[in-house]
Amino acid sequence: MIAAIDIADDAWARVAGLEPLTQRAISATLAHVDADRNVEISVLFAGDEEAARMNEQWRGKGYAPNILSFPAPTVRDLPGGEARPLGDLILAAGTVAREAEEQGKPLTSHLTHLIVHGTLHLLGFDHIEEAEAEHMEATEIAILRGLGVPDPYHS
Repeated sequence: MIAAIDIADDAWARVAGLEPLTQRAISATLAHVDADRNVEISVLFAGDEEAARMNEQWRGKGYAPNILSFPAPTVRDLPGGEARPLGDLILAAGTVAREAEEQGKPLTSHLTHLIVHGTLHLLGFDHIEEAEAEHMEATEIAILRGLGVPDPYHS
């Protein structure tokens, strides 16, 4: 698994070990759902302004979400065992920090949850229908438990 990490906003400097945290969350998610590990995920740690701009451009929504996930188109027959692009994750520094504070959670726990959540979206999970949402939440809780992060839905 390759996580191409770009820290584009200085506000992310407050998160010690950001890159290893990101790698662990993605790896644990791929392992838990037994997904192909020969994949590449691009992760952009942005500021709220940049995330809001992307959210407006791609989803028509004018606010900074905590995370955006953009699955890559399916690529077949990559030469020489190259990693298959899985997609992109974009996280908004101010929104993520504010939510963690409002919810009384450590920033690293909330961030880990969002990375797991976004990675599941890249793998095709969704939460539009109630049954899908329940399955996705249960999967997130199990992955986070393995990472030592409390259940984000009931804590």
